[in-house]
Amino acid sequence: MVAAQAPSREVAVAADSALAPLTGYTVAVTAQRRADELATLLERRGARTVVAPTLRIVPLPDDEALRAATVELIREAPDLVVATTGIGFRGWLEAAEGWGMGDDLLTVMGRARILCRGPKALGAVRAAGLTEEWTAPSETGDEVVEYLRERGVNGQRVAIQLHGDPAEDFIQTVRDGGGAAVAVPVYRWTLPTDITPVQRLVDAICARRIDAVTFTSAPAANALLRIAGDQAADMLEAFRASAEDNGVLPVSVGPITAAPLTRLGVESVQPQRARLGALVRTVASALPKRSRKLQLATGHSIELRGHMVLLDDQPFQLPPAPMAVIRALASANGKVLSRAELLGHLPRGADGHAVEMAVTRLRDAVHLRSCVETVIKRGYRLNLEV
Repeated sequence: MVAAQAPSREVAVAADSALAPLTGYTVAVTAQRRADELATLLERRGARTVVAPTLRIVPLPDDEALRAATVELIREAPDLVVATTGIGFRGWLEAAEGWGMGDDLLTVMGRARILCRGPKALGAVRAAGLTEEWTAPSETGDEVVEYLRERGVNGQRVAIQLHGDPAEDFIQTVRDGGGAAVAVPVYRWTLPTDITPVQRLVDAICARRIDAVTFTSAPAANALLRIAGDQAADMLEAFRASAEDNGVLPVSVGPITAAPLTRLGVESVQPQRARLGALVRTVASALPKRSRKLQLATGHSIELRGHMVLLDDQPFQLPPAPMAVIRALASANGKVLSRAELLGHLPRGADGHAVEMAVTRLRDAVHLRSCVETVIKRGYRLNLEV
């Protein structure tokens, strides 16, 4: 169990779902928007989830900057409109409607060429009765920037619907190309009001009690690093570690989302398409490949899956200390580990007696005392088949 961390959503292991692809694994969700949907999709595949949004979306329907940009574009119509997100584009139209400017804004947009960063923005544009000129096939901002450079924006007025960040790359591209950029700040990202759940998530990642962390936006990844503070180096080390070293798997919805981690030498797993369902399928495919399968000398098979042990395909959930012990013994491949060596894998503050207790609890939990052999005056080893 993950006790001292962000709130987790427990999933009971039913007899007919014991071998679901994510059975035994704990997966963190850092998104705010659609967090429950993502967690539910992971749980349906057997995962236990920890939901700790690293960012909070703040809508700006009454913000003067949004209102001023809307008034400016109605007064001096744009030649080009860049829609970057569906939620942001819809929010802009709804805010304009509330100010009594909805029809005027749709009129000027109807005369402009509209570029969409992805299918969600495209859906919002079409739902408003507008027609797009082009949509980025790869759904990335970089592709929109390249499109603007190739087609040219000299002398054109370009409205850019922001998506939480300042979008300096869009704005600079328009300015460098001789155009006039009008930034439309529909919402902004900010840290959560209470960052305690995220701090607990950081603790759990550093202690490697989390098996995978999902990211659906680059700002969310940046925010996690920012909240981690002095623990950022330990957290990055956990992300870089291999499955054999009980590393934590970072999973990003796409390359743009992964960029903050990539710059720091962390390679994240990504789906081929930037979709929530594809992200879940990628997690469900990648984590089981990191399991450890071993054959005991007694003829039993054992598999380590996150916080769970499968003994002859029967699932047993283990507390953190016994789980840490069996992971260490499995990595030793049958070699003897001393109490001092095993102690280094237990939570801080534990003593030699804690090692003996963890071994006893491990044997009792899986109902197989022969799985761990005591080597007198030397320590313990996993009783593997030679």
